[in-house]
Order: sequence, then structure tokens, then C-alpha cells
Amino acid sequence: MAKFPEADARIFRNKFVCKSCKSKTKTSNLKVLAGKVTCANCGSHAFRPVRKK
Repeated sequence: MAKFPEADARIFRNKFVCKSCKSKTKTSNLKVLAGKVTCANCGSHAFRPVRKK
């Protein structure tokens, strides 16, 4: 998908998808691993990284 590192970082770095409602949020890895991030739509704490196609 991304052809150069700047685009790859812009699309995938520090972006996560909610596992229940599939909405995207931008936050740090450590906050997601600690469970401190909540989804703005559903309030869930379960996130996954954006998939690279």
C-alpha cells in the first residue's frame, strides 16, 4: 500500500481500531497496552492496530 516510509508512518503509526465498533483512534502504544484508552463511540477498551493490506 505505502511505497515509502513517510507514508507508512502516517497511515499506520500510533493508529488503532476498536474491536467492537471498528472506529479508529490515534494514540500511543503504551496507553493501549495499559488499557487507559477508551473508544469514543462505544466505550470499549479493546483495540487492535490498523491492518496493512
